[in-house]
Amino acid sequence: MKIGIAGSKESNDCLVTVKESKTTNIIIDSIVAAFFYDQIKAVIEETLKELNIENVTVVVEDKGALDYTIKSRLVSAIKRMEKSV
Repeated sequence: MKIGIAGSKESNDCLVTVKESKTTNIIIDSIVAAFFYDQIKAVIEETLKELNIENVTVVVEDKGALDYTIKSRLVSAIKRMEKSV
């Protein structure tokens, strides 16, 4: 199974794991979910759409990362997944 990981669990960052899947699934665990869950999910969905990526499971462990950090971690994790065996 292909998998890609990027980021960390440090404050103001996020750890993003992307795995091949039969459907697209987004799992978000965030310390700010009560306020920003919908925004985090929208960033992930928009990024997947921009990259034409489907059928992956995205797991985000967020520690208060800003949108551009979430997006860059997701892009990096996808690139790493594509390179993995």
